[in-house]
Amino acid sequence: MGTLAAMLKAKGFQVLGSDQNLYPPMSTSLEKLQIPVRLGYRAENLHGLQPDFVVIGNAIRRDNPEASYVLQHNLHYLSMPQAIQRFFLNTQASIVVTGTHGKSTTASLLAWMLDRAQQDPSAFIGAFLKNWQSSYRLGNGRHMVIEGDEYDTAFFDKGPKFLHYQPSIGIITSIEYDHADIFADFAAVLSAFQKFAALFDETKPLIVNADDPHCVATARASRAAVITYGESAQADWRLLEVHHYPGKIQFRYRDPAGKRHEMLTPLAGRHNLCNTLAVIAVASLAGVSAEQIQDALLNFAGVRRRQDILGESKGILVMEDFAHHPTAVRETVAALRLHFPDRRLIAAFEPRTNSSRRRVFQEAYASAFGGADCVCIKQPPDLEKVPEAERLDARKLVTDIRAHNQEARHFETSAELLDFLTDYCRAGDLVLCMSNGSFDGLPARFLAAIQAQT
Repeated sequence: MGTLAAMLKAKGFQVLGSDQNLYPPMSTSLEKLQIPVRLGYRAENLHGLQPDFVVIGNAIRRDNPEASYVLQHNLHYLSMPQAIQRFFLNTQASIVVTGTHGKSTTASLLAWMLDRAQQDPSAFIGAFLKNWQSSYRLGNGRHMVIEGDEYDTAFFDKGPKFLHYQPSIGIITSIEYDHADIFADFAAVLSAFQKFAALFDETKPLIVNADDPHCVATARASRAAVITYGESAQADWRLLEVHHYPGKIQFRYRDPAGKRHEMLTPLAGRHNLCNTLAVIAVASLAGVSAEQIQDALLNFAGVRRRQDILGESKGILVMEDFAHHPTAVRETVAALRLHFPDRRLIAAFEPRTNSSRRRVFQEAYASAFGGADCVCIKQPPDLEKVPEAERLDARKLVTDIRAHNQEARHFETSAELLDFLTDYCRAGDLVLCMSNGSFDGLPARFLAAIQAQT
């Protein structure tokens, strides 16, 4: 929603909004753009405005005081995806990146690659690209890259957001169970992606992960022109040799014509290599050369809160990451273990999403931190909002991690965790902070604390 506000402002609209909780980098971005944000929801926020339209995010319930005011006064309203469709997809063809994991990084890298290749794309992404210091781009080229979310659209439209984006090219990186608050089971998640695949026909390429059988089956059941990528021998774009070096990866891949290519990338992890291969497949369809692809990879600064290095002080490297699903946690920890082989890895994790606070992932989390030298689990916030029988048991999780012969600790508050990290960490450590929320500012607070040490 913050990204959409910035895009509308750039397009010439006068924009203001309301939110309950706002934190960097979006809060600082909106402030720089001089977009007023009123904290808290009150009907009075709309009094006397006479807006041309109101965009209602999917976190807003029908009984929200501002939503109620909109309905009672017959104000024109749209969902976020409807606003994107109406104001930004009338002149450009959309490339929609979907999947349980890797959407933000994949969409960001693709948008950056098209930009670097002078194709002047637009982009709408749920994360900040460091190269742009922005989560969006308004260009005049052929394509608009959109991060497509399977989460529901609004209280008046319970379908997935990505069904609104009129894809001309699509990517599905992975399909796993997530968003336990809106999807009853994996079948419901799979159904959402099947509906996305149904938007394609023989003229519209759908690029899918060949190593994920659900992705392949979903695509094959549609009318799409299917292109696959991954490590599978059957992949059209096949990942071959991989060599890990401190701070970079060298990899080779084979294109659909059988030609082999060699690339270097600063992105850590095999999951990012597969995401990169998906980007290469789409970029090649758009006419980007192998030389331009390599140039874009080497000059990609990364994405905020995705393996995001905040800084280093006293020899301690502090990194922030959005990982919250067990698969994302596992892949991130494994990637950093290979990328920084000589560092002690301390993983601090806050289960905060509606899914991660639930028992459905209790066992999966216990084995997700392999490779970490110390695991710090913070008690999930707002646990009372989850039915008692469905709640994640954070203390049991620590016990289960210890059963894997790993050091693990439980913390009731971020303040307790901060004190521990400040006392425990030493030169040569990598501290990885994982949460899809602010983590009470822990990563930045920890960096500041070690910087202040004498």
